[in-house]
Amino acid sequence: MPRGIPNARRDEDGVRYTTFHVPLAPNPKHMLSNYLKAESQSIWARNAQKKSKARQEEVVPPQDARRGAQIIVIHPGSRFLRIGKASDVFPVAVPNVVARKINPPSEAPAPTFVQGIYRPRGDAVPQQEDSSNAQDEYAVKVTSDDPFDEKIAEVTISLRDRMRFYKLRVTPHAANVASTFNEQFQPEIIAEHNDPYQLEWIKEGADVLVGEKALRLADPKESGYAVRWPIRGSNFNTRDYGSSVQSILSDIETVIQHTLESKLGVQPRDYKDYSVVLVVPDLYERSYVREFANLLLVTMGFKQLCAQQESLAATYGAGLSNACVVDIGAVKTSVACVDEGLIIPDTRLNLSMGGDDITEFLYVLLERIHFPYRDINLARSYDWSVMEDLKARLSTLAEGDVALNLYDFVVRQPFKPAEKYGLRAYDEIILAPMVLFEPRMVNFKQKQDGLHSISHPDISDEILEHSGDQITSAMIISTQHLMPAIPMIKPPPARADAEGPAPIEIVQVDEEGKGTKTPAAPRHAGGFGIDVCFEASKLPLDVAIFNSARAAGGDEKIRKYLQAVLVIGGSASIPGMAHGLESRLQAIATPLVQDMEKVQIIPPPKEVEPTVLAWKGAAVLGKMDGVSELWVTAADWSVLGLRGLKERCFFL
Repeated sequence: MPRGIPNARRDEDGVRYTTFHVPLAPNPKHMLSNYLKAESQSIWARNAQKKSKARQEEVVPPQDARRGAQIIVIHPGSRFLRIGKASDVFPVAVPNVVARKINPPSEAPAPTFVQGIYRPRGDAVPQQEDSSNAQDEYAVKVTSDDPFDEKIAEVTISLRDRMRFYKLRVTPHAANVASTFNEQFQPEIIAEHNDPYQLEWIKEGADVLVGEKALRLADPKESGYAVRWPIRGSNFNTRDYGSSVQSILSDIETVIQHTLESKLGVQPRDYKDYSVVLVVPDLYERSYVREFANLLLVTMGFKQLCAQQESLAATYGAGLSNACVVDIGAVKTSVACVDEGLIIPDTRLNLSMGGDDITEFLYVLLERIHFPYRDINLARSYDWSVMEDLKARLSTLAEGDVALNLYDFVVRQPFKPAEKYGLRAYDEIILAPMVLFEPRMVNFKQKQDGLHSISHPDISDEILEHSGDQITSAMIISTQHLMPAIPMIKPPPARADAEGPAPIEIVQVDEEGKGTKTPAAPRHAGGFGIDVCFEASKLPLDVAIFNSARAAGGDEKIRKYLQAVLVIGGSASIPGMAHGLESRLQAIATPLVQDMEKVQIIPPPKEVEPTVLAWKGAAVLGKMDGVSELWVTAADWSVLGLRGLKERCFFL
């Protein structure tokens, strides 16, 4: 027997008290060793030494090579993929859509655009009438019992209250005047030689069409194409793809590879020489980041990867160290507070509405005043683009812009001459973007149908992720009024004749001391009695921003972040957005926050669109010297996986 291990003591029965052996005394040489105790001995320091040696052996690049020319910045979105070199001034924006031929063609699904507010044209669309009482020109009278019309009336009343506050006049019978004009309007045919913007439609093409070409299909279903958008909100689009994650990643790879080759001149054989800065959502699933990183480093073979969150990248682009970043995307709106180069995790919040909901609501409102383009169908790409164009030109949040004006738009249908229409509209131009502050118009349940997580419950990663990890303090603050009271839970008595355990019953005691038994409510993620993430996604935008600032701390933090609100995304360009958001936030914060000064919306830098601000910030980061400590190579990924990204990026 080795020295130092005593004989096992036995009792009268001859059984050991324990099977644990006393370990040997520690070797003093080991105690004095500095193995893995210095940062220079980490895997990152060793990789840095290897890189420096390899860099010395490489050929010196030409003197005119711009900084960041070997770094590609990728910002994937629901509608557009923005990609470009860090040395470029602006990125290339391509529609993030892929059309693939399906066999047999009859099984090809039709492309989907509408998600939440869409209402078929066959439904009755009764109009509201202005009150004939001259003493109250701001009153609204509803002539229908339809709940949908009542909701529109409530939004209209909210608008009239703001117009009354700003002492703006209301045009009487504006809806009737606009409806009469639109109903009688006949389109003007534009000859081909007078149409400089005519489109080349595709009836039969290659097996795979990407971006603009996928949207130029005259009839995708008839041609046997499946048109799908791989990204939806802050996750993969599992509604269109089902549970096939590889199909989603294949389409994402196709879009990236096609754009790099056709727009930037980067061939697949050169990927090994390029580094990638990937912009990821603020509130994300780790499986989303893992699959994206594996695609870029392993499948496509890029040199190294750095991941950054959208809000943090936006502050880099705007030159700010502290801000409350509001990103209004096509499908979702994210809110998060950034403090000295780090996102405060508990302030993150996602809303399930965005620019697409504005487009759909504008369509519904224009239908109510007899939209002159009778054959419109938002499920078709060219009709959706018509409404997107109208949204970009008509939408406003400035109450002073509300007037009975005449607008025009052009409809280009496949293999037909273009038609020019005239349109009269009144308050529809401001009611449509007000959906961001009036979420009662959105069918959130319909928007969530078919979407699910890509994480498999039987597969564990090196970093465990629980369902409650997606719940933040901002969400809990926003849903406190919906939380059920914590009742006393009484365990059921055991029954010998029962095949299984009896259901748990909740005993609730009333004021008289009598108890009533009810079945226990199901528990959701995080142990809450409600779905916190889903309920928090239905907040008005102004309330969500205020609650996000509340989650950062006390009144001082609220004042700090409400005086530095940075709005980015496509809908941030709506005229009057800054004033409309400031006035609503001021009305919420003034009675609740002590010594609250003026709320301030910070405009983006000059000549930088809000849609590219996050990409611009990621490009700035890619050119900084400090980014050299954030890269994760393919070798690091193969050894450490997602933990390697966690070591390099603090937010994972």
